[in-house]
Amino acid sequence: MGKKGDLSDFERGMVVGARWAGLSISKTADLLRFSRTTISRVYREWSKKEKISSKRLLCGRKCLVDVRGQRRMGRLVRDERKATVTQITTCYNQGMQNTISERTTCRTLKQMGYSSRRPHRVPLLSAKNRKQRLQFEQAQQNWTIKHWKKRSDKSAATA
Repeated sequence: MGKKGDLSDFERGMVVGARWAGLSISKTADLLRFSRTTISRVYREWSKKEKISSKRLLCGRKCLVDVRGQRRMGRLVRDERKATVTQITTCYNQGMQNTISERTTCRTLKQMGYSSRRPHRVPLLSAKNRKQRLQFEQAQQNWTIKHWKKRSDKSAATA
């Protein structure tokens, strides 16, 4: 069996209850579909320390960007959609006691559901093309559907 992650308090209670009711380690493991090692470890912790809950959630470094900071970062992104991560980080760090890195900004934005995108590159219209487009539009301004159908039949025949 691979690592599944921490057991919830309910699952730990089921293990302790099953073992306390007299089921063997193997039968408890088959019934609850956990490994035998997990069953024996959870029951041993409960019997020696009366520990049922896992404290692993309290481990590790605290996040530098809390919920309030995420809201602030979200406002920065919404206000300036084309801002780079460097610009967002600089704006976020202004007036903050704890500064964050660009990597932290990237990670936080990804957790918030934002992803990086590149703008679609479109060739610029030259002055000559703009003038030709305007002339074409003015020439066909009063055309009816019949005229447009006739034009599309011609273009389909040449293609």
